[in-house]
Amino acid sequence: MRIKVGTRTFTATLYDNATATAFKARLPMTVTMTELNGNEKYADLPDNLPVKASNPGAIQNGDLMLYGANTLVLFYKSFSTPYSYTRMGRIDNPTGLAAALGSGNVMVTFALE
Repeated sequence: MRIKVGTRTFTATLYDNATATAFKARLPMTVTMTELNGNEKYADLPDNLPVKASNPGAIQNGDLMLYGANTLVLFYKSFSTPYSYTRMGRIDNPTGLAAALGSGNVMVTFALE
């Protein structure tokens, strides 16, 4: 999958699960992602995706996850978390991701390669 942020394009690998499969069926998709906590961007999707949430313990820079049933979250910093998410995939090489996403809200396009 390709994730485009401004002039930067990142490649991501989606996991083999029902959530990622349902997400792929909705691509391409461009969303405005909202800044949260200085470590993630999120966007509420128009409909729910299948969930299998668990607490990952630690979030890694480049993780793409679903919070609840319809909130897409792209993490740009690594940290520990008490929250539960459904894993969807991750950016293959997240170098420069934080700089590309910036500090405010941002338009992000998700598309299949």
